[in-house]
Amino acid sequence: AFAGPDAEVVWPAYSQVMDFELEFACVIGRGGRDIAKADARSHIFGYTIFNDFSARDAQTVEMMGMLGPAKGKDFDNSNVIGPVIVTADEIPDPYALAMTCRINGETLASGSSSTMHWRFEDFIEHISRGETLHPGELLGSGTVGGGCGLEHLRFLEDGDVVELEVERIGVLRNHVRRG
Repeated sequence: AFAGPDAEVVWPAYSQVMDFELEFACVIGRGGRDIAKADARSHIFGYTIFNDFSARDAQTVEMMGMLGPAKGKDFDNSNVIGPVIVTADEIPDPYALAMTCRINGETLASGSSSTMHWRFEDFIEHISRGETLHPGELLGSGTVGGGCGLEHLRFLEDGDVVELEVERIGVLRNHVRRG
């Protein structure tokens, strides 16, 4: 499940190192299977901001054990989207949007969706191979350049306010509290 704008994020007691991740996300509007890259964009309903909160210390331990990120990424309100879903027709070029990360009003990073490692068309083609994508599914971009505390060695603290802004979508704001 996803949390929304202004939701309080309480990091779990098993973690001492909390982080955020600025991700850009697309929402599938038309389902399909074995979707060709050339047709992939026609399956996108819209775009939103995705904050993939991360318990970095738990994530590191789990990844060494080959369990994947698991509890480092999966805890109450760890997946936040919003503030709105903007329809695809309102964003003609999703790879030319300014993005900003702020902690307590101070800009930590500014970048662009042009720095995404993979485009949504690539994701859709890959994920839909032998698997049906359904309307309403959300695909995150992975962290967009400079969009996490790990890259700046600035992890979250009790009481921090995280703001992720993407041009044409708005600002996704969340308060962080130690559990």
